[in-house]
Amino acid sequence: MLIDLLRTYLRSYQRELAGVVGLQLVGTIASLYLPSLNADIIDRGIAQGDTAFIMKTGSWMLAVTLVQIACSICAVYLGARTAMAFGRDVRTAVFHRVGEFSAREVNQFGAPSLITRNTNDVQQVQMLVVMTCTMMVAAPIMMVGGVVMALREDVGLSWLMLVSVPALAVAVGLVIRQMVPQFRLMQTKIDTVNQVLREQITGIRVVRAFVREPDETARFQQANDELTDTSLRVGRLMVLIFPIVLLVLNASSVAVLWFGAGRVDAGLMQIGSLTAFLNYLMQILMSVMMATFMLMMVPRASVCAERIKEVLDTESSVAPPRDPAPAPPARGDLTLDRVTFQYPGAAAPVLNEISLRATPGHTTAIIGSTGAGKTTLLSLVPRLFDATGGSVRVDGVDVRDFAPDDLWARIGLVPQQPYLFSGTVASNLRYGNPAASDDELREALAVAQALDFVTAMPEGLDSPIAQGGTNVSGGQRQRLAIARALVRRPSLYLFDDSFSALDLATDARVRAALRPQTADATVVIVAQRVSTIADADQIIVLEDGAVVGSGRHDDLLETCPTFVEIVESQLTAEGTAA
Repeated sequence: MLIDLLRTYLRSYQRELAGVVGLQLVGTIASLYLPSLNADIIDRGIAQGDTAFIMKTGSWMLAVTLVQIACSICAVYLGARTAMAFGRDVRTAVFHRVGEFSAREVNQFGAPSLITRNTNDVQQVQMLVVMTCTMMVAAPIMMVGGVVMALREDVGLSWLMLVSVPALAVAVGLVIRQMVPQFRLMQTKIDTVNQVLREQITGIRVVRAFVREPDETARFQQANDELTDTSLRVGRLMVLIFPIVLLVLNASSVAVLWFGAGRVDAGLMQIGSLTAFLNYLMQILMSVMMATFMLMMVPRASVCAERIKEVLDTESSVAPPRDPAPAPPARGDLTLDRVTFQYPGAAAPVLNEISLRATPGHTTAIIGSTGAGKTTLLSLVPRLFDATGGSVRVDGVDVRDFAPDDLWARIGLVPQQPYLFSGTVASNLRYGNPAASDDELREALAVAQALDFVTAMPEGLDSPIAQGGTNVSGGQRQRLAIARALVRRPSLYLFDDSFSALDLATDARVRAALRPQTADATVVIVAQRVSTIADADQIIVLEDGAVVGSGRHDDLLETCPTFVEIVESQLTAEGTAA
């Protein structure tokens, strides 16, 4: 998964990567050349007292060092830019893929996990790319070059490399092998912490209302402790690596000096060559250590790449058509023909053989008890879900044959739980129509009975709105959501229990003001209150996912027992409340 992800999103940066490799090659060659020059200074300069040679070779060493520094700086800069661009592209890809998901896929992954995958997981892979460009590329070059240069200095000590390098690689490899499952578990624990924290922040009012702060604190503490324990296990394994590396480095240094001293005493090698060989061995082992450091990051990055690819490889159950049908003129004509919908793995369908038609200039209302399938039915029109049987047609075309933008341009949806984005009143209202003027915004607010409280805000249309609309009341949030749909001027309005937070008087005023504004459009209203839909042209009564009644209010009172039961229960509740 990791290799596939890197290959896919680094393909467009081949020139930059080639530049990093070239710069690292030159810089590493310069680094490998320095011990050889140092050996020459010792053997031919200091040993023979040749000051001119020392100055000349020292100047050459200084020049080589400057080349090494310049190449290293440029390689790090280019590698960092490439890694940041890679991270940007992956985050963009994940964002767009999630944007294509239906509610089914979003629920499958969960919002906390999707956030973690697009932030923390991408960051881990991005960090691997950074370290690869700055360290991993140089490591094999230095290792191979170090071996060649060490053998050039003295072949007799080469057996030390055959012992120390594999010993270091095997010891560190055993530790890293234990780290892989712990890294996978760590990412899952991060998801859990994000989920608990998100739930507590979103549901803070519920938590306080039921005095559950101690319980929620304990739940977060448990999730936090589990993440901490997993991180500590990983940390304990990580801290083993550096002592192992230092042990092998120091033991190798002692061995080189011990056996090299005998060869120097026997006249088989010069002191400068011994110094150079020791430096080369250290460079080889340092390259192994750098590779080891990279290998410490690979397991976690590999786990993160798997999670990222899981999102990228998940196809939406609501896929756009390959050959969209030509878009007919927007009238808003809605037809459901024997529509059935069943959630994956569910024992029974939520909707069963639903047929209805909503036409322009008329209001169609859908009512039923909780769990009857009202919201699910409405969600099939904008393709938040796709029907598992039958067809949903808008203006005579199956919604699955529409280009998504053509379909959504015809629909103004006010969801059951209206959501406002961080910004201003105006930016939220212009969400459906960026070109709307201030006068159009005020007109929509007036229809939604929201102009008074918006005008009373200190900055009017430019008044700030918090994320989710948490700085306005539920009723104000609903009215702003209604105004947002009106600004869009669609041919088909879908109101999903959009008047539930309004008092009866405000509800009546909103519906009265809506009537002339939506006279040429199709209006579909899902409601719990009978008073909200009493004047609808057509009322559809749902029970257990099936249509049990259809007609006007007065007709249903005579022909539909379910509707009569709903009306009587609300009248009883109102009488009791009075």
